[in-house]
Amino acid sequence: MQIHFAPAAAADAAILVIPVEKDALARTRWSGDATRRVAEAAATASRFSGEAGSTVELFVGEGEGEGEAVRHILLVGVGNHEGGWRKAGGAIVAKLLTSGATGATVDLSTLANAPSPAAVAKLAGTAAQRAWRHDVYRTKLAETSRPTLVSLTIAGAPDGTDAAWLHQDALTRGLALTRTLVAEPANIIYPETFVERVRADVEGLGLEITVLDEDAMRELGMGSLLSVSLGSAREARVLALRWNGAGEGDPDLALVGKGVTFDTGGISIKPAAGMEDMKWDMGGAGAVVGAMRSLATRKAKANVVGVCGLVENMPDGLATRPGDVVTSMSGQTIEVLNTDAEGRLVLADAITWTQRTFRPKTIVDLATLTGAMIVALGNEYGGLFSNDDDLAAQLAAAGLATDDKLWRFPLSATYDKLIDSPIADMKNVGPRGGGSITAAQFIKRFIDDGVKWAHLDIAGMVWSDKPGPGYDKGATGYGVKLLDRFVADNFEK
Repeated sequence: MQIHFAPAAAADAAILVIPVEKDALARTRWSGDATRRVAEAAATASRFSGEAGSTVELFVGEGEGEGEAVRHILLVGVGNHEGGWRKAGGAIVAKLLTSGATGATVDLSTLANAPSPAAVAKLAGTAAQRAWRHDVYRTKLAETSRPTLVSLTIAGAPDGTDAAWLHQDALTRGLALTRTLVAEPANIIYPETFVERVRADVEGLGLEITVLDEDAMRELGMGSLLSVSLGSAREARVLALRWNGAGEGDPDLALVGKGVTFDTGGISIKPAAGMEDMKWDMGGAGAVVGAMRSLATRKAKANVVGVCGLVENMPDGLATRPGDVVTSMSGQTIEVLNTDAEGRLVLADAITWTQRTFRPKTIVDLATLTGAMIVALGNEYGGLFSNDDDLAAQLAAAGLATDDKLWRFPLSATYDKLIDSPIADMKNVGPRGGGSITAAQFIKRFIDDGVKWAHLDIAGMVWSDKPGPGYDKGATGYGVKLLDRFVADNFEK
């Protein structure tokens, strides 16, 4: 969907969207008494008070006689704080996307108090993000279900909105890449095509791209990552996207994503019911490439590298068996007790390679890692683990600011002992209790001394069975806004 900015609302705007602050309907500037009376009556009947994201639709006659025109108006609540504008943008598109209308205009001149540029940009950004759909394979979509809204005009935006919108536009494009990768089925997106799709999408943005094939990984000793890929006909890949926005030198930050493009569980096979969901087990890698695209699009003044470990976990005669011992790139050995605990095996080698190749001071990994995280947090928060309190606080703050929320969990030597193996340096699973924590403790064993590290378990966040403010059912794009804000607040020069 296209976003346009105009100095004033056109007189013939097909649909006029009027933002209303919480409990401020009486202060709204109406175009005439007739509009005011109908709007106030409709608001009263609908118990509309300007709550963020609430809407009321009305039609007002303009003129006199048989040729009287009818104006289509949508009241949308923006609440009483800046975050409400994000909900309002999503609500507008949720209401109008398949309505038959092709365009609408948000008239900011009706507000008694001018909004900030950031608030207006959030409305526009969330509107564009909420309009994203993945209808590629729907050949018989009912006419009434087809998206029709192709443009949203923001009229009367304050000075400074253009700059704020550039950031939101970059986020929107990053989110679109992430959601597309997550939504595509596993016969379309697998390690090789993931790389191809990303390479094509970021072309010309100035990202330095490195790709490792299986031969290169074997030479590097990536026995942990490759053990996951043994049962698949699809070869594994490691993808790195490097952005030097602050000049030459090692990146200050590395983002590392789990990219299991489909996860059967391997020999420790998952139940059949719901296994189709495992096409989005690459949501961590999806978030990393979406965030890197956003940073490059807006020319972020930071040095960041994004690394994705890409595999498909399938069972066949060559697949890793429960009880096998594999050697990671770090030299540490791992007893694989459960081949469905594969994401940590991928991250182990991806993180080791990232540290040896790029020498970052800080690492944040993202992974749809454990079902235990969904049991603990449902679909409301991602799990946060860290070896550094300041880093954890920075990520939590970025999550609150973007609504990609995080909740911190503990790490300790007591949990670490639960993954000691009697025949290897460690085993890849601990007991049933504390499963998300022991998974994080496993990853922590591959972090070099002196490196700040955080692990985000986002298993419940990359896919949603219900719409949210900025997305419909399906791929959410969780993590892109979080990482972008984290970089902007803590790493940009």
